[in-house]
Amino acid sequence: MSAILSDWLSQRLDRNADQPLYRQLHGLLQQAILTHALAAGARMPSSRLLARELGLGRNTVIQVYEQLTLEGYVTCSTGRGTFVVDTSPDEMVGGTAHVLRDASATKDERAVPRPLQTRTLPLSNRGHALVEGAGVSKRQWGAFMPGVPDVSRFPVRVWTRLHNTHWRRPRLDLMTYAPGGGLPALRQSLADYLRTSRSVRCAPEQIILTTGIHQSIDLAVRLLSDPGDTIWTEDPCYWGIRSVLQISGLRVRPIAVDAEGMAPSSDDLKHPPKLVLVTPSHQYPLGCVMSLARRRTLLEFAQRHGTWIIEDDYDSEFRYSSRPLASLQGLDETGQVIYVGSFGKTLFPGLRVGYIVVPESMADNFAVASAELYREGQLIQQAVLAEFIAAGHFTSHVRKMRALYASRRKVLLDAMHAEYGNQFAVAGGDAGLHLVMQLPDDVDDTRVAARALERGIVARPLSSYYSNRASARSGLLLGYACVPDEEIGPCFQTLANAIDSVCGGVR
Repeated sequence: MSAILSDWLSQRLDRNADQPLYRQLHGLLQQAILTHALAAGARMPSSRLLARELGLGRNTVIQVYEQLTLEGYVTCSTGRGTFVVDTSPDEMVGGTAHVLRDASATKDERAVPRPLQTRTLPLSNRGHALVEGAGVSKRQWGAFMPGVPDVSRFPVRVWTRLHNTHWRRPRLDLMTYAPGGGLPALRQSLADYLRTSRSVRCAPEQIILTTGIHQSIDLAVRLLSDPGDTIWTEDPCYWGIRSVLQISGLRVRPIAVDAEGMAPSSDDLKHPPKLVLVTPSHQYPLGCVMSLARRRTLLEFAQRHGTWIIEDDYDSEFRYSSRPLASLQGLDETGQVIYVGSFGKTLFPGLRVGYIVVPESMADNFAVASAELYREGQLIQQAVLAEFIAAGHFTSHVRKMRALYASRRKVLLDAMHAEYGNQFAVAGGDAGLHLVMQLPDDVDDTRVAARALERGIVARPLSSYYSNRASARSGLLLGYACVPDEEIGPCFQTLANAIDSVCGGVR
């Protein structure tokens, strides 16, 4: 037995591999026991003998035997030796364990290793729907990925200096779970910023820190609705949020968007929803702004029917032809608007810090629920961000990036005009980090996007953002924020070739 096992192990141990010999030996013995190559009850070679035959240190073998004993693969008896444990699955019947064996099989037949059989259990219906309808891209950078800022311009030295200050003398209270709502210092800095820049009515206690807009909306949906309730969303809308809503068990009712924002029909108005999700300051993805009249109508409708409004203010800092617009929440007199935002566009997506502003009467409930569901942390990160805002670095960075993105937007518009003149309309071009190049409705924008991706260019098909495919428009979302000025023209030329390959030459 000892010689056979030693030969089997020697053939499989790779002394030049990166994995330590201890790990290899443990894995091989574990495999031999699970496949019954080492039968239950078999006596293992002594650690001294196995070490000598394999040319290993005895302590290595002892360590492996001890680990296998802890994991239940072998049992060690002083004076008797080390023996393989019967690891066959048990069936619990009436509280008594019965080994699952074929009673008609002989002892030798049961000892023959069986080929490992695996099977894939099906996803749930909502899990399948989520994966099948996922819009997330494998690429998150480069021309013309929408919604991604130029992270290369982030003031890393300033951030690192602030970060290092906290780690030189770390506060223990910043290394544990976050208190309900997040770090008070960051909530205070945010409240000051939102009041002055976005006209948001809030005290620090009304702000709940999250990992981003997805989590903020998920939290609001969980606390303010039940599965089966109806939520209105804009059509088209951001696919990621649509997925969050659908997996929460809500009935999503897409509402058409016109030049003034969400435009519910008379039939829609007869069936008030529990929630309404809107992007009033810069509709995603079309870029229109909800008019004041439409905002007031929506607020009055919500008040009359007890409807919650979730305002997604994802990139309103970047407006190029005018000052950033005031929030919808700032017009709310009855406390029925939930305001959400994040630092993903203004700083960098990997920061994963967002926030939700809730009515004062709901603040404690949201803080408790956030701590209960997500067990937040990242307090040192939050402390650094609080100082970054308080010291003026945040507003300075946003101001610089606004000028940079305005310049890149113009370069992209010029490239489009040089290729196609005024043949294709452009939407959403005066704000945000992307614009929409509209295509003729008989052009398959998903084919164009696929052809572009083959050439190394990301261009999101506009039609994929629509829930109602019958009314879907054809077009391409083109992000310009993370593309250097000198690369925009050549990259758009490559995209134009992809468009022409589908359209058969449109110029």
